[in-house]
Amino acid sequence: MGQISVVYWSGTGNTAQMAEYVADGIREAGKEAAVLSVDLAGADALKGEKAFALGCPSMGAEQLEESVMEPFMCELDGMISGKKVALFGSYGWGGGEWMREWEERISNDGASVLGGEGVIANGAPDAEAEEACRALGRELAAAAE
Repeated sequence: MGQISVVYWSGTGNTAQMAEYVADGIREAGKEAAVLSVDLAGADALKGEKAFALGCPSMGAEQLEESVMEPFMCELDGMISGKKVALFGSYGWGGGEWMREWEERISNDGASVLGGEGVIANGAPDAEAEEACRALGRELAAAAE
């Protein structure tokens, strides 16, 4: 069995920490995790994966990071139908609109968002966000079987 990819973009390190917690959950479920910054990941590599995780904080007016994550998502849009995707990210303002729009985008692409929604943390992930990320990782591991 291959690794489950956890691909993320992080500006302050909060979303990177969340990625590590998701990976911890995958490992707790007995699977292997590959944590990759989006600039090191290739959309084509995710083609063969049944399930994977994507993380990005809220940027600007509650949107995905525009220079790296948005182009990556544009590549994924046409190739993720039938996949199971776990979403996560941090924010410092707003009410999570970027995550709701991301969930809708993933669904419109024909993929399923695990848990029905992404895990979000206001600023640095606290103990509750850490456990939510670990639980998301465990759910992702089960979905990849």
